[in-house]
Amino acid sequence: MEIYSIGFTQKSAAQFFGALKSAGIRRLVDIRLNNTSQLAAFAKRDDLAYFLDTICGTSYHHEPLLAPTQEILDAYKKRKGDWAVYEQEFLALMRERRVESTIDREQFAQPTVLLCSEPTAEHCHRRLVLEYLADQWGDVNIHHL
Repeated sequence: MEIYSIGFTQKSAAQFFGALKSAGIRRLVDIRLNNTSQLAAFAKRDDLAYFLDTICGTSYHHEPLLAPTQEILDAYKKRKGDWAVYEQEFLALMRERRVESTIDREQFAQPTVLLCSEPTAEHCHRRLVLEYLADQWGDVNIHHL
């Protein structure tokens, strides 16, 4: 199973949608906790759904089960917390939510990308989600766009 990830910050709309088209993405799963911020530009929920369909023929889905809690996010972002602590707390949340069994893996049968805001996956929860699912499901190949 191939699953992709992408962040929208530090990318133009042309770069973002071009990467999705080049990878053949048919389904985007938005795993942001807050997906309606004006700061999200072309990646604001309703606009993004329209652009994805119109430009790429890609469907949009929001999956809050794969997002951090506001408390975990604030501790890392607003209070400039340690990444290692964030990672540990987020992975504990994934285990608590049992996402490996509550998320239908069949939805990843078509080319799917997880979306978050961070420009790279290194310090982003989308990487943690994919690594967690790969560890639990065993047959996931991860590609960061």
